[in-house]
Parts: sequence; C-alpha cells; structure tokens
Amino acid sequence: MSDKLNFFQIWWLAIRPRTLPAAASGVVMGSALAWYDASFQWLPALACLLIALLLQISSNVANDVFDFERGADTAERLGPLRVTQAGYLTPAQVKRGLAIILGVTILLGLYLASLRGWTVIWLGAAAIISAIAYTGGPFPLGYHGLGDIFVFIFFGLAAVAGTYFVQVGSVSLAAWWLSVPVGLIVTAILVVNNLRDLENDRKAGKHTMAVRLGERGAKIEYILLMVGAYLIVPVLVWTKVIPVGAFLTWFSLPIAIRTLRVVLTQKGRPLNAALAGTGQTALLFSLLLWLGLLF
Repeated sequence: MSDKLNFFQIWWLAIRPRTLPAAASGVVMGSALAWYDASFQWLPALACLLIALLLQISSNVANDVFDFERGADTAERLGPLRVTQAGYLTPAQVKRGLAIILGVTILLGLYLASLRGWTVIWLGAAAIISAIAYTGGPFPLGYHGLGDIFVFIFFGLAAVAGTYFVQVGSVSLAAWWLSVPVGLIVTAILVVNNLRDLENDRKAGKHTMAVRLGERGAKIEYILLMVGAYLIVPVLVWTKVIPVGAFLTWFSLPIAIRTLRVVLTQKGRPLNAALAGTGQTALLFSLLLWLGLLF
C-alpha cells in the first residue's frame, strides 16, 4: 500500500465517484414521475438511490480487480487510476470490499422486497449478477460487446421503472418511456469509456462495442444515443405521455453539446472529461424533468 494515500483515499479512488451521478439519474427520473403521480415515498426512493449507487460502485470495484486479473489493465491504460493495477490493494482485498458492498446492497434490496415482493428480488438479483458479470465470471459481458445492452437495461429501464414501481406498485406508460432517454445517455458514458480504452482493449482481447465498431463507429454510436435521448422528449410531449414542462430537459443541452465536441475531437486521456460531462448530463436531464413536472 502506498505511503502517500490512506485507506479512505484508496477506496475513494476504487469507487470512482465521478461515475455516480449517472447511476443516480434513473432513480431521480423514477422518483420525479412518482411525485408527479402523487405517490412519492421518500424512504423507498432513498433505498433505490443507495442501491443504484452501490450497484455502480460494485461494478467499478469488480472492473478494477477482474480487468487486472484478465490483463486488460496495464501501465498503458488512459483512464483513472485502478487501485489493483497500481498495487494499492491486492485482488483479495478488493474482492473482500466488493463482498461487503454487495452485502449492504442486498440488505437494502430486502427492505424493498418487503414492500413489493418477489418482483424486486428477481430484478435485484439480475442487477447484481450483471454488475459483476460485466468483467467477471466465465462470460464477461464487456469482453463480448454486450456491456452497452446491459447498461441500457439496468441503468435505464430497470432504474426508472423499478424506482417508480417500489413507490407506486405499478409502472406507468410515462415511466417506461422516460427510462429510454436515461438509458441512452448512461449507455453513452460506457461508449466514451470504451472509446478511450479502444487500443488497450483490442490488445487485451476485450471485444467491447467500440472495438467491434472502430473509432468512427463508436463516435457515431455516441451521437445516436445522445440525439435519441433528446428527440424522444418532443415525441412524448406530442403524444401527451408527459406534459410540456418536460422540455426543460433540453436546458441540459449545452453540457451535452460541449461534451460531444470533446468526444468528436479528442482521443485517449482527454476523453475522461467527456466521461464526467456525459454523467453530469444524465443527472441534469432527470433533475430538469422533475422541475418541468413541477411547473
């Protein structure tokens, strides 16, 4: 362990806090819709928020250790420091920490299950398995180009609809539809991450979607995800699924456009700024939706 970093600083690096706003965005969206339908419950909403953050942290910590063990993390990587690869923690220490994080997640999930039954248990189990299986297990999803799909499902559809469900007891049409733009933006975060690591992943045999599509294809994927997220809003307003106040989400466009410029013009380490910018866009999009519903 480094003499320069203490225990808490090392684990702060391991959880990668800059990724957490995106994890919160789906819960914010689902809670905003529950509030609009006069069904908001702060305790289940808080539990959903903590679970979403812990699932993101679990995935980050699992990636840290399993990418190292598979040889995908080397001294050449361009992303934020990984504590296992840097030697700050051993793989065994990281895995023990991961087990504790998952244990807390399961306890919170059992509370929600006490409110809404087996649906929550099955959804939670699938989310935990996917968080670990992104880079761990016999068939790591990220190594086979499936990460994008699972991020969309669990940080978009499941996060928004699941948060709404535990508060209301059912899922509205608006909750299903508004899970789509959240899922698209959060998936765009993974696209930036994989675009930055494209060459390293290719060498390590990690066949992410960016490796499969190439640099140009990954940038096109990012554009389509972000444009799709914003264009779905007027469609939902026009079809009266959501009120016109939802257009406030478009006030997050300046951050999205600034981030898009970075994605289109930069390579390697500078894309870390685009990672943070896309995460901020996801959270701001959901917060502005809540504000739009207020008015």
